[in-house]
Amino acid sequence: MTRIQANLLLLLAAAIWGGGFVAQSTAMRAIGPFWFIGLRFVIAAVAVLPFMLFEARKARVKTAPRHLKLYLLTGLALFGGAATQQIGLQTTTVTNSSFITGLYVVIVPLIAVVFLRRSPHWIIWPGAIMAVSGIYMLSGGQLSALTTGDLLTVVCAVFWAGQITLAGITVSETGRPLTLSTAQFAVTGACALVVAIVAEPISWAAVWAAAPEILYVGIFSSGVAFSLQVIGQRYTTSSQAAIFLSSEALFGASLGALLLGETMPPLGYAGCALMFTAMLLVEVVPEITRRRASERLKPSPNLG
Repeated sequence: MTRIQANLLLLLAAAIWGGGFVAQSTAMRAIGPFWFIGLRFVIAAVAVLPFMLFEARKARVKTAPRHLKLYLLTGLALFGGAATQQIGLQTTTVTNSSFITGLYVVIVPLIAVVFLRRSPHWIIWPGAIMAVSGIYMLSGGQLSALTTGDLLTVVCAVFWAGQITLAGITVSETGRPLTLSTAQFAVTGACALVVAIVAEPISWAAVWAAAPEILYVGIFSSGVAFSLQVIGQRYTTSSQAAIFLSSEALFGASLGALLLGETMPPLGYAGCALMFTAMLLVEVVPEITRRRASERLKPSPNLG
């Protein structure tokens, strides 16, 4: 898979996640956040499991204890992000949630620099700033006073950045993206169900009322989109992945306006253009740099 194809997969994942924001918000009218998270990720794990088993037959790398630890850590990061985002949606809007979640665009490169001692391509920094600025403009440049949900979503962005970074490391070492998907879904689903059983009431009527949202988010936002994420991250960097995945805010805010009546100000359209420009820069500039470097390394033709 080329880097362009990988980044397009990540863009598709972001579009699916954008629709998930609406489903996550409306589901809270019928069911508690941890029951919702637990059921969605159990469904996701079951949906991806057959593909994981097929992948395992052709795997070239055996699962080592380090890989199991990485699967667990990625799953815990996913659980932290899903839990704080879902609880936050009870007291914030889809637009605010999608904007604040997009802060992981800046956090991912910071993690690479501080913890992994890796310097991303220079275009990542202006691209990240442009993407976050675009997301902010998408909200109209006027976020309401921070609520508890907003603050929880800030924490969510940190967890998402950790999950993106860990997923990139794990897939590069194991070459088994579907195994990672199944493992992180299972860990997240199990953690959420334990909390739900202890802390939240449940009834079949509540599950039935939230069934469309649970199925959409479980099969598409979780099973399909997260699998596209880890597959795409095999062929691109975590920092570039974060830029493309951040466009989920664009899709989330647009669908929030269309389906929930949340308004998008004119400034939001400028934000969309800014985000699109950031994605193009992150895609094109490294490719131009690589080609120029390749041209410089080519031996000069012998004219004698």
